[in-house]
Amino acid sequence: MELKSQNVRKISFEGDALRMSMDWTVEDLDKVQVLVESTQGSSHPSSYHLGELVDEMEKGVLQRGGKPAIYTATDICDGVAQAHNGMHYSLASRDLIASMVEIHALATPFDAMVLTSAGDKAVPAHLMAIARLDIPAIHLPGGAMGAGPCMRSNEELWHMSVEVKENKMTKEEFLAFQRACCPTCGACQYMGTAATMQVMSEALGLALPWTALIPATNAEIRKAARSVGQQIMYLTEKNITPSRILTKAAFENAIMIHSAIGGSLNAVMHLIAIAREVGITLTAEEFDRIHREIPVLVDTKTAGHYPTELFWYAGGVPFVMEELREHLNLDVLTVTGKTLGENLQDFKANEMPRFAEMFLANYKLNKRDLVYSIKKPLKPEGALAVLKGNLAPDGSTIKKFAVVEEMQVHTGKAQVFENEEDAVDALVRKIIVPGDIIVIRYQGPKAVGMPEMFFISELIASDPVLSKTTALVTDGRFSGATRGPCVGYVCPEALDGGPIAFIATGDLVCIDIPNRSIAIVGTVDGSKSSEEIESILQERKAQWAAPVFNHRGALAQYTRSARPALEGGSTS
Repeated sequence: MELKSQNVRKISFEGDALRMSMDWTVEDLDKVQVLVESTQGSSHPSSYHLGELVDEMEKGVLQRGGKPAIYTATDICDGVAQAHNGMHYSLASRDLIASMVEIHALATPFDAMVLTSAGDKAVPAHLMAIARLDIPAIHLPGGAMGAGPCMRSNEELWHMSVEVKENKMTKEEFLAFQRACCPTCGACQYMGTAATMQVMSEALGLALPWTALIPATNAEIRKAARSVGQQIMYLTEKNITPSRILTKAAFENAIMIHSAIGGSLNAVMHLIAIAREVGITLTAEEFDRIHREIPVLVDTKTAGHYPTELFWYAGGVPFVMEELREHLNLDVLTVTGKTLGENLQDFKANEMPRFAEMFLANYKLNKRDLVYSIKKPLKPEGALAVLKGNLAPDGSTIKKFAVVEEMQVHTGKAQVFENEEDAVDALVRKIIVPGDIIVIRYQGPKAVGMPEMFFISELIASDPVLSKTTALVTDGRFSGATRGPCVGYVCPEALDGGPIAFIATGDLVCIDIPNRSIAIVGTVDGSKSSEEIESILQERKAQWAAPVFNHRGALAQYTRSARPALEGGSTS
């Protein structure tokens, strides 16, 4: 194939001289030039360790005769950004990282690239960049964090902090757990957005088989990194580009896997955004349809029992794919240069999964404790549902399998807030009572960058009464760790004049998950017909003025151009 790097050298003579002032030799200039991109940095445990994986990918490229060049654009941590305005930058960072990879790849330009990331926004950013650039590329998921004490994980800190304030837990106990609950680097130990998107990378065919959620401390992740560097040279030779891999069938496979693992709601937005980069339209309705057909098979936290590092020992994504074999599109191409069906045959013949499973004996478990048979699934339907109605005409999402039976259908009075902080304050001060539906609006992409509402969702889910009686509705989003009756991604968002802007405290809201409905069904005066509600909303809209948000810099750039959440929330 004709190399972009060599074409540029014919007209950009200064480039060669500048490279040779670093670690390039004359011989290197003629080689395949490979961008080695990561989010390595001191931002959080998902990225702190990536430097050693970069080193291994670099070695792999060198061993196959290429010339690697290392670049980085680190990410931020949603856990660190929680409960303050820093969360407004989280989703925006996804698009900015994707754009930085684009700049790195094209300003030189490179012939191919390998990327490693593990965090919530870093992985979808890298997958968006791979799709956008369409040069030979492989993504290496950055792995899973080790389990905390007694299989517990860091999301529990939020409700623990309230227990300390209420004198139900000592400060010393809290600090001890805080110190111990994140014992290694890697993505958080539950099937949150970071873990889910690592799985999606492999499910799409952009990562090598069985590389999603390798325990970050296990030597296998470094071996996988070396293999990635070697394999990219083969893809470059054969000119296997992402557009040949990222077909509609590949995205359908990913959604099926998403359903089976009980994945994060955020993956809906991210997969839609990745698909847009290759000109494929995914809709929320397609997620809902597939989630009705594909059951939940994987028992991982937070809705389940086990930390995600154990999922890899149980066979990880390939084992789930084997269970779904009759449903999957097996003829899709992957970064192995083979089809998915061929990869699964190779996996079955590989001895390593059998050795990995032995680690489960340390926990007195076997792989069927983690991955259920499709004949006897963990849950009969998938993880999420898309709800529509007069409160969300364009849709909203809920992680339905994490909702208790009592809340599958619920009608309650709305308690309306303009931000999460006020809602949390009302909850702590017992203003919210069982049966209420908390509504937090002006949290969408165009308003404030679509922050997570994890703090308040965790407070609700951790309360034995509220978790069975009280719901949360927002045009913001939720952490992948969210559990309980939480409806997010309400579209249109409030700033766009969606009905969520016009709901008032005291209105009656009905959430009906089996019938995929969310609607305002009454006011403080009692139940109303749908026609009466429509008339009331129109009257309120006539009196409404959209609030003004005076963002600056990066957040202003993002909110000005962000698409609706269920169209990917992206700026491209």
